[in-house]
Amino acid sequence: MGPVALKDNENMDVGPHPHIGLSTLTYLFEGNIMHKDSLGTEVEIKPGQVNWMTAGKGIVHSERTPDYLRHSDKMLHGLQIWVALPKEFEQTEPSFVHIEEDELPAWEQDGVSMKLIAGEAFGKKSPVPVYSKLYYIEIKSKTKQKLSIGKDLYGESGLYILEGSIESDGTVFEPKQLLIAKEASLCEFTINENSTVYIFGGEPFPEPRHIYWNFVATSYELIEDAKQRWLDQTFPKVPGETGFVPLPPQNTNFKPKQ
Repeated sequence: MGPVALKDNENMDVGPHPHIGLSTLTYLFEGNIMHKDSLGTEVEIKPGQVNWMTAGKGIVHSERTPDYLRHSDKMLHGLQIWVALPKEFEQTEPSFVHIEEDELPAWEQDGVSMKLIAGEAFGKKSPVPVYSKLYYIEIKSKTKQKLSIGKDLYGESGLYILEGSIESDGTVFEPKQLLIAKEASLCEFTINENSTVYIFGGEPFPEPRHIYWNFVATSYELIEDAKQRWLDQTFPKVPGETGFVPLPPQNTNFKPKQ
């Protein structure tokens, strides 16, 4: 999300909307968001903190600029990663966890600063309660360093460049670019000075996933059920919210994407 500069008359206002079959991990670089959900959670997330929301069989939430910032100029910039739940957990009860920045493992290694936002890697474990084997890592470097960290990772990996640049196989990659490796063992690159990157990945699931709007599932039937529940407004409500985001229109031949 972002980066975006919001003026004193502009605010983030994402009304109540549903999710199933996934967890969302929200991590901000700049700005603040007020999260409210159908569990009764009401918490402000600030840069460096983690919001981990597990939808399971169904959750509804809103994301808005906090009241005290609604008449001020502000920035908003962050990543929200959708993490599919293993099949045996996709209909679990919904839950929400907020993690403070100082609870996350942080250390120096190979001349760079590292932080484990979620999952397990480098012999460390984040307090974020994930449902599958994964990792989400922040790497910051003030100087140019060659990194070979594939041996500490597993599964598939994605690398997102926030600021600065990296070099791999003679090619320079810059901010807002995303590199994908089907084998995390291939994760070798040079990080240039004053650069920040995020690496996330894990073991792939054995079965495919289908996605429609905010719904993720192993079967069309679960997605169709969620669509109908949202149309009927039988999902749980967010306390203090009255509106909702409508289900997007679709043609009659539509099938969810894999």
